[in-house]
Amino acid sequence: MAQLKILVVDDEPGIRSGVSRILGNFHVTYPFMDEDYTFHIMEAATGEEGIEIIDREMPDILLLDNKLPGIQGVEVLEYVRKKNYDIVVAMITSYASIDVAVKAHNDGAIDFIPKPFTPQELKASIEQITKQQYLRRITHKLKVEGRKVRFQFLSVLSHELKAPLNAIEGYLKMMQERQMGDSLEEYASAIERSLQRIDSMRNLIMDLLDFTKVSFERQMEKMQSVNLKELVSMAVVTVSPYAIHKDIQFVTEVKGCENIWADPNDFEIIMNNLVSNAVKYNKPGGTVTVTLDCTDNEFILSVADTGIGMNGDEREMLFEEFSRIRNDKTRNISGSGLGLSIVRKVVELYHGVINVESAPDRGSVFTVIIPRSQVSNLKTGI
Repeated sequence: MAQLKILVVDDEPGIRSGVSRILGNFHVTYPFMDEDYTFHIMEAATGEEGIEIIDREMPDILLLDNKLPGIQGVEVLEYVRKKNYDIVVAMITSYASIDVAVKAHNDGAIDFIPKPFTPQELKASIEQITKQQYLRRITHKLKVEGRKVRFQFLSVLSHELKAPLNAIEGYLKMMQERQMGDSLEEYASAIERSLQRIDSMRNLIMDLLDFTKVSFERQMEKMQSVNLKELVSMAVVTVSPYAIHKDIQFVTEVKGCENIWADPNDFEIIMNNLVSNAVKYNKPGGTVTVTLDCTDNEFILSVADTGIGMNGDEREMLFEEFSRIRNDKTRNISGSGLGLSIVRKVVELYHGVINVESAPDRGSVFTVIIPRSQVSNLKTGI
């Protein structure tokens, strides 16, 4: 269990001891919380003592009386607000005028607990406050992590675009300065490498466009019956020029469940990425086998190749953003490192999983499994 610290600031000993007694064995639970919450109760008889404990202990929840000897409760509340402390405050008082209530609310108090209160009233208020505090902190954490992820994303993206641009610029300057002579044939290698770099950037941009297409939330108005066999055929046509160049053969096996209720854009992204990778990382003269199947409980899509394969460490990093396998066999294979991370996110939208089996020089098999119950729910809008 997690524990939250509650500070009770009240000049009445009976109120302080009552709160400690009522909340001593109390715990809060709710389905969206990771764990139950219990409470550690601290007490202060004056506002000045309360501020000292606040600065020292940093409580999570403050139960604050307004009528105090010395500085008043609203002054303690104002102190908390100015310090920007992450403390949820509830006022407990018998003497709350409308002016005091307005000021307390403006300074961040989220609840008023009138005296005398029953154990049920106090517990209900603490339960609500605990949920709000939990959600506030989760929201803050997501915002911080979101900023961090965006920064990392842009940093890697700028590097991925800058590197090929620098290379192309170098090749063009080489040609501009006639470093290898005046004959165009002398620069065939530089031109070919420049075109490879441009192709790499184009792939990155296309993956980024896929990334922007995926909303990562279900949009019911886009759902329809999707013919997976047709999407496989489209993916094969798209990658055919490269497959013909490498003499790659395609085999499609439809064992059942040719149609699925989904957003066609989602499964186009899945098919295009898996089929193009199966060609890209295959060996000349190899085979790509796409299998569509289902059981009573699951839709199953698998894409198998006879390519260069991967070791265990490479499989572990496969679905991370901008992650690319770098070795002697992949040196001349371009890619953004985004495709499979996008595929996994799309699959997870349907509460599915994507698995990979692979070994060096023995090819790879990517398998997407989606619960049929989830697809049925999507179709009915549940």
